[in-house]
Amino acid sequence: ELRKRGIIISEGGVRSVWLRNDLETFKKRLRALEAKVMQDGIILTEEQLAALEKVKEQREAHGEIETEHPGYLGSQDTYYVGNIKGIGRIYQQTFIDTYSRVAFAKLYTDKTAITAADLLNDRVIPFFDVQSVPLLRILTDRGTEYCGK
Repeated sequence: ELRKRGIIISEGGVRSVWLRNDLETFKKRLRALEAKVMQDGIILTEEQLAALEKVKEQREAHGEIETEHPGYLGSQDTYYVGNIKGIGRIYQQTFIDTYSRVAFAKLYTDKTAITAADLLNDRVIPFFDVQSVPLLRILTDRGTEYCGK
């Protein structure tokens, strides 16, 4: 658009403008474009519409989950850490609040429902209780340690 008007700006100049306006990433620029459309009711070009649609499809394809507030959804998983001589296998139980990204982790020597519940009872639930934030949902990969076996 600017070149059509005879205005030439270097790549570095464009980047400086983006940085000055907190638009240095493509995602931020698209968000700003969406906000501008909502605010001013501007009409987008085919290229802009295609970019917005592509981002929308990527969000859906990656299955991103939007959460409303802290405690709305937590994610819990078990990771194999390794083997320590004389102790055996080591597993890490991890819980992450998907809104605030507050995380908890503990190491265990087994991968059972008891250890999965222990992390919640020992660290997670007391933390949310102190904050007066109810923990509403927990998402897992439905591994055997979350099925009570």
